[in-house]
Amino acid sequence: MQNTESITKSSAFKMPRKILFIVNPNAGKRISEKIIDAIKKNVPKEINYVVVIWKDKDHFEEITELLKTQGFTDAIAVGGDGTVNHVAKTILNTGITLGIVPIGSGNGLARSLGLSMKIDEVVRQIAQGKTTTIDSGSVNGIPFFCTSGIGFDAHIGNLFASLEKRGLQGYVKITFRELFKYRAKNYTIEFNGQTIQRKAFLITVANAGQYGNDFYIAPQANIEDGLFHIAILKPFNFFQVFGLMIKILSNKAHLSKHVETYSTNTVKITRDQKDTIHFDGDPEFTDKEVFFENKHQSLKVIVGEHYKSSKV
Repeated sequence: MQNTESITKSSAFKMPRKILFIVNPNAGKRISEKIIDAIKKNVPKEINYVVVIWKDKDHFEEITELLKTQGFTDAIAVGGDGTVNHVAKTILNTGITLGIVPIGSGNGLARSLGLSMKIDEVVRQIAQGKTTTIDSGSVNGIPFFCTSGIGFDAHIGNLFASLEKRGLQGYVKITFRELFKYRAKNYTIEFNGQTIQRKAFLITVANAGQYGNDFYIAPQANIEDGLFHIAILKPFNFFQVFGLMIKILSNKAHLSKHVETYSTNTVKITRDQKDTIHFDGDPEFTDKEVFFENKHQSLKVIVGEHYKSSKV
């Protein structure tokens, strides 16, 4: 394959696992070198692997071709939530297992799967290869894996995407800057044979319970049960923010009087006008109608050793 920088290691014997580490170059040279060192140190000799540095969108087409034709069993996304989403949607329903080396600002899916935030430790977890099969979501045909939604969080995702320098600090700064400028909007929500109308600050459709950084908007969500948890955040005032944040940070958002929750495998939300949605934090401008569908057990993933599957 032309124009692909790669580091390859192979063993003398053919082994069942063949791993492709896909590194987002936005991690920076120092982090990329640290990751490569961790892979060399922590992946056993009997496991075949290739490391590729993902240069740009066009280059990812070459990486996709590698995944399809070279017999890889595992695709490891090395980056933030956007990188994870991009790799995961490429291997949906293929039988290839997703792994994550989380180096983003939120790392929502990695945290939900019990993966370590430490590079050496998470590479060891990937080498151990404990797996489960999880659900994914689709919003207007776009795959997502943790959360998708409309309203304030989509608005923040759109602003965050335009920043030259990202990170948790920038996300928090934008959030607090916009918190009292943003106005709740009217929505029609159809699910489970019923239609409700709500004025909401945001509506999150959660496959997993958190946005990232263990910030749980829907703590009851289960990534394996074939259902979304819908969290509708109703309007609130300045004096109610502190109590609301305490509930969210203590995994009790569903107990707040400002949060209304439902579970369903499909939902259609209609807005007054075209607006932004987000999928795993990435924004997209879409039509007034937004349709979400749960894709049950559609992605095999590597999990941490302490992850407990909900499957019976």
